Amino acid sequence: MTDAFKNPVTRRIAEFIADIGIEILPVTIDRKTFLPGILVENGKILADESKLTYPGDLLHEAGHLAVAPAGIRSSLSGEVALPGVWMEPVEVHAIAWSYAAIVYLGLDHRIVFHEGGYGVGSERLLSNYDLGVYIGANGLQDAGLTVMGEQAAKLGVPPYPHMLKWLRD
Repeated sequence: MTDAFKNPVTRRIAEFIADIGIEILPVTIDRKTFLPGILVENGKILADESKLTYPGDLLHEAGHLAVAPAGIRSSLSGEVALPGVWMEPVEVHAIAWSYAAIVYLGLDHRIVFHEGGYGVGSERLLSNYDLGVYIGANGLQDAGLTVMGEQAAKLGVPPYPHMLKWLRD
């Protein structure tokens, strides 16, 4: 299904998302969505490539689904909000997840940290991440998705942005 995406960056991102276990479907979206060309329905990402402004937004939305507990992931739709959870930290975890994904894919970080999504904040995020100040990575570690610093050394695995797994249990 991911071969339906024409843009090579979009296709590569879609293949990654599908490979880690999040369903992504090319569709036509005829309504306004929070992010142009992207709709989350029942734990699936629906993408209208003709309306997609920034392919990196697919990773960000996948990040929201990935950090959600597995038991509720398939029930999430719209602007992904976890029931009973303050979403600001989850937003930062999705940013850290999408950064790890873009590093894994070997693509330019600006695909995720673009001006259209973060405005002047994109430069701040790029600077922080380039300096190794990984905002939100602690939440990924708490969820068992990655390890950092001494914990990584102790386990003998590379630290974040390396991921131990891509989906939270």
